Amino acid sequence: MRFMHERLSGVLPSPNRPTSQRISLYVGAALLLLLACANQALAHAVAEGDKGYIQEISGVNLIPFMYLGAKHMATGYDHILFLLGVIFFLYRMKHIALYVTLFAIGHSTTMLLGVYFNVGINSYIIDAIIGLSVVYKALDNIGAFQRWLGCQPNTKVATVVFGLFHGFGLSTKIIEYNISPDGLLPNLLAFNVGVEIGQLLALGAILIAMSYWRRTASFWRHAYTTNVAMMSAGFILIGYQLTGYFIS
Repeated sequence: MRFMHERLSGVLPSPNRPTSQRISLYVGAALLLLLACANQALAHAVAEGDKGYIQEISGVNLIPFMYLGAKHMATGYDHILFLLGVIFFLYRMKHIALYVTLFAIGHSTTMLLGVYFNVGINSYIIDAIIGLSVVYKALDNIGAFQRWLGCQPNTKVATVVFGLFHGFGLSTKIIEYNISPDGLLPNLLAFNVGVEIGQLLALGAILIAMSYWRRTASFWRHAYTTNVAMMSAGFILIGYQLTGYFIS
């Protein structure tokens, strides 16, 4: 990872860089800012149709809950942004598998325990923390902590910790929908399996795109820009959620 940060330090923007490259930085950031603000179906919100279905059914419904879990993860852009940040500079599959597993352990634990024991956190606060996770990972990718603090945070611990918060984000939303206690545990397990399936599908798409991009000469030129855009999206998400918290 240190090599990646040193490599990136050679492409940090400076006042002497061509105007077109600085413009590409702002454009890339603007695109992800639009993504962050795009839809009221923010992050962990469940679609209205799915919400009604969850509230109406009772008993064990493994396949429907598995589908809902996969759908949530595949369309949850905050999860996808964080995963993109996590694997951005990971090339070996064993490293990718390790970090994705750590993230899965984190969010699965708090999602299951949070719903089962009815432990929720204010949705605005938890989504703001999830936005912070995106900011953290982008800063880590551009080597900001090494330059500012002179040290590198433990990325494995950070992945687990932020995974716990991502899980709380989902459990908080599920609690709000008052799922029937009849068949709760198997339904939650099925939902979690679906979440992992959705995560693998999203991860597969990211890896395919990244593998092609890494083969081009533009990867190192635009790696910094992409992470700044991702960081900007995280800050916008934080601001949006904190604003909602204070005016709600």
